[in-house]
Amino acid sequence: MMNLQLLNDITKILFVLVMATAALIITVRTLSSLFNVYSIQSWFIAAVAFVLYLKNGSVVLLLLAILTVVSKAFLVSYVMRRIQKSMHMKRDLEFRYLTPIGSILVGTALIFLVYWSFSRFLPVLSSDGLFLFGAVIGVSLTLMGMMVIFTRKRVITKILGYLTMENGVLLFSLFIAELPFIIELLIIIDLVMLIVLATVLAFGIDSSIDEFHNKLNSYVMWFKE
Repeated sequence: MMNLQLLNDITKILFVLVMATAALIITVRTLSSLFNVYSIQSWFIAAVAFVLYLKNGSVVLLLLAILTVVSKAFLVSYVMRRIQKSMHMKRDLEFRYLTPIGSILVGTALIFLVYWSFSRFLPVLSSDGLFLFGAVIGVSLTLMGMMVIFTRKRVITKILGYLTMENGVLLFSLFIAELPFIIELLIIIDLVMLIVLATVLAFGIDSSIDEFHNKLNSYVMWFKE
């Protein structure tokens, strides 16, 4: 069994890396880079689940780590990249309400606000410091994903915001209320279906009816390959 303090230190490092990826998601404009950052973020969250498995020995945590890598780091990221290439769109340059720098400032304020709110009552539930920090990072990541949805104009970028929110919910659940494996599986299935439907609809944005049908037919042919 690995040293408990070492596992706690690794978890804290992973928290910092997760928030670094969140900062990139709310500021980066190149779509391929955004998808790469989301994939890396999913790897980090899977690593958190795996470290918790090493500490607690819960098989559910190990299954969540594996499922997160397979579905989020690989499957979802792959589908998003293929769709982005089909749309011939490389960058999302338009921001609403906030600039990239403004997004960083608001994101930082959200982290401090969530920490201040949670530090008032979470210590009563648990004396473990990771319990508090895990909850804070999870909720902050969810709020940053929501911020992406409201500040970006492209549908495909908004979908990435929703995916970031789901990562935050997963991270929060690891420390506050461990989700049963079957519930997380159903969430991911719904998430994949949402991506497929929303991105197909995204083909019609800024297109004529004929262009929409052509893009939709191309997408269906690709999906049958």
